[in-house]
Amino acid sequence: MTEYDVAVVGSGPVGSTLARYISDQGFKVVILEKKRNVGVPLQCAGLLGKRIKEVNILPPEFIMNEVYGAYLHSPSETVLKVSKKHPEAYVIDRVAYDKFLSDQAVDSGAELLLNHRVENVNIDTGEVQVRNGEKISAEVVVGADGYNSLVSKLFNGPSDNYEAVQYLMGVKDGIEADYVHLKVESKISPGFWWIIPISDNLVRVGMFSPLPYLTASTHLERYIQDNPLLKNASYLKKYHGCIPIYNPKQQIVKNRTILLGDAASQVKPTTGGGLTLGFLCAKLASEVMVQALEEENMEILQKYQVLYRKEFGRELKTQRMVHRTFKSLTDADLDFMFFKLKEEGAEDLISEYGDMDTQSPLVKEMLRRGIIFSILPQMLSRRISSLWK
Repeated sequence: MTEYDVAVVGSGPVGSTLARYISDQGFKVVILEKKRNVGVPLQCAGLLGKRIKEVNILPPEFIMNEVYGAYLHSPSETVLKVSKKHPEAYVIDRVAYDKFLSDQAVDSGAELLLNHRVENVNIDTGEVQVRNGEKISAEVVVGADGYNSLVSKLFNGPSDNYEAVQYLMGVKDGIEADYVHLKVESKISPGFWWIIPISDNLVRVGMFSPLPYLTASTHLERYIQDNPLLKNASYLKKYHGCIPIYNPKQQIVKNRTILLGDAASQVKPTTGGGLTLGFLCAKLASEVMVQALEEENMEILQKYQVLYRKEFGRELKTQRMVHRTFKSLTDADLDFMFFKLKEEGAEDLISEYGDMDTQSPLVKEMLRRGIIFSILPQMLSRRISSLWK
């Protein structure tokens, strides 16, 4: 049986980043990946907020486009335009970026074992059973194995997820490449549709929702057919993935095992995005793990869950309430809200306070100014108010 200090289950970007951090400290790390190739198939919209450059390495060659704002569409097409002076987000080549991050981990000393599907983990002893019959042991096992995490199921049970469907499309008539388009509608709420430009003539068009995959695909097809921006657009490739639903009660540490990234439902409740948060959690987890390994005391791992909730709990709680609010709105509610927001001049407010990764400053400012409840009918205001209490 091969022995390691840390075994990371899953070679996704967050798991690979953690492996790099731990390897840089001189510990023996292995990454166990069930696939034959890192990063495929693509299961992400590939739009990352500007803060990504603060929390991890992002070489310019992986940035396919820079985004300066968004057009926000209501069900009946009242449109709010949000814009920034500087790039607010980056459209990246996720497959190449994932591969880059795993290569960085290997360069730091981690061992990457492809085609190694983990079948079982003993969360007490750190013994890992691989399908090919191989066994390894580790002082710490990290479940970074995605939304359908085997490791998480060992002490949390099955997780809840949203379906996500996306097309890569060619746009013959061209599109404004500096802005993304987001559209809400009650039938897919709290999800939404998106158009993310890669260039003037190439876009990613997708959606996530609580609907089953086939139903979601049908709605996406309708959205594409009805959208004048996608007139004469050609289908190039289809992608499918799942987005974990943030669960504030999920246990992310047990004995000598921790969870990270999608396996820990470390995603934004409002958008389902998880890379920036995942990278921050990888840094936090690595610091706790290094202390536990150096002191040979695995009880220290419990600090990871405590620090995670202290650092990110308030922001995630605010986003979860926004998520619940949108889920409660009808199309008529959404249309009225967009109309009144436009009338109240909220486009400038959103442009000033809006941020892809941290929504609480905008929510607090809108609450402080009384905008949220002033734009909603009295009955609806009472209903939403009860959600926020």
